[in-house]
Amino acid sequence: MPAPSPISLNNVAVEAGVSAMTVSRVLRNSPRVSPQTRQRVLDTVRRLGYQPDPLIAQLMERVRQQRAHGERETLALVADHPHAPSGLHNYVKLEDIRDRATGHGYRVEPFRIGRGGVSAKRLQGILRARGIRGVLLSAGVPGGILGQLDLRELAAVTFGFGLSQPSLHRASSNITEGMLDIFSRLESRGYRRIGVAVTPWVDQRAGHTYSGALLHHQQSLPSSRRLPMLMLPQENLAGAFSLFEKWLHKHRPDVLISMHEPVLGWLEKLGRRIPEDIGLLIHDWLPAMSGLAGMDHRRHEVAAAAVDLLAAQLQHHEYGVPPVPRQILIPPGFVEGGSLRGS
Repeated sequence: MPAPSPISLNNVAVEAGVSAMTVSRVLRNSPRVSPQTRQRVLDTVRRLGYQPDPLIAQLMERVRQQRAHGERETLALVADHPHAPSGLHNYVKLEDIRDRATGHGYRVEPFRIGRGGVSAKRLQGILRARGIRGVLLSAGVPGGILGQLDLRELAAVTFGFGLSQPSLHRASSNITEGMLDIFSRLESRGYRRIGVAVTPWVDQRAGHTYSGALLHHQQSLPSSRRLPMLMLPQENLAGAFSLFEKWLHKHRPDVLISMHEPVLGWLEKLGRRIPEDIGLLIHDWLPAMSGLAGMDHRRHEVAAAAVDLLAAQLQHHEYGVPPVPRQILIPPGFVEGGSLRGS
C-alpha cells in the first residue's frame, strides 16, 4: 500500500481558505496577517500535521533577502546622541558592526534620530519605504527618543543599558565581572584603599554595575577600608575639581578607578605622582590611552554579539518587543599599564 502523500503548503491554503502566500506569511510570523486569519491558518496547520521542509525554508529566506541588482538587505544603526564621535556609536565602531554584518550577508546604514537627526515618525517611514526589517539601537540617554519607535514590524537589538524601555535583546560589556577582576588584581598588588570615581551617567548606562560591584567587593572588607564611591557631576565635570580634591583628602585612596580626563590633570595639579603616590586605572580604556592601566570593554566583541542577535531574530522572523529579552555579556579585558605598581 503506497504511503500517503505529505501535506503541502498548498493543501493548508486550500483547507484554510487562504492563499499560499498568506500561509507562508503566517509561518514566518509576518505582521501583515490579521489575528483571525493567523489563528485559522495555525489551527489548520496543526489539524493537518503540516511540517515545512527546513532546507526549502532556508532557501526561500535567502531568496527573500536578495534585493534588486544584487544588493544585500540593509540593517539600520540608529543613534540618538548627536555628539557621538564620527564613526563611533557608544564607542562601538561602525566598521566593526559592518564587518560582522557582512559575514551574515547584510549591509549597515547609520541613522541619527532626535536632535541633529530625523524624528521618530520620519525614521519609521524611511525604514518602511526601504524595506529595512532590522535595527541596532544605540542610546545616549536613558528614556530618550528611541523609545518612541514602533517596533512591531522590526527586529531590534540595543547596546548596553542606555535604552531601558522598551526592554530589548541587548549586547553589553559585563562590567560586574570586569570590576571584580580588577579589584582582585589590585588587592594582589598590595592596594588596600580602592577608590572609584565616575559620573551617575556612566553608572546608570552600565545598569549600576559599577556601584553594585564596588558594594559587593566591600562586603568582605573591614569598614575602615570601605571608601564611598565618588559621583562626579556630569553637567559640570570641568568644575568638579574641588569636590574631587575634598574626597581625595578625606578618604585617601591608594589607587583610583576613574576616567582618563580630567582626572589625570587633577592628580597632577594636586602633586600626586602616578603610580608612586597613587595608582590609576581607567574604567573604560581605549587605545588612545596607551601607557595607562585600564579595563577594555572589548566593544568590537559587543558589536559582533549585537549583530549576531539581530541576524538570529531576522532568521526566525521575530519582530517587536520580545517577551523574554536576551542578554549577551562580553567579559572586559584587563590592560596592563604604567599607572599601577608592579606593572
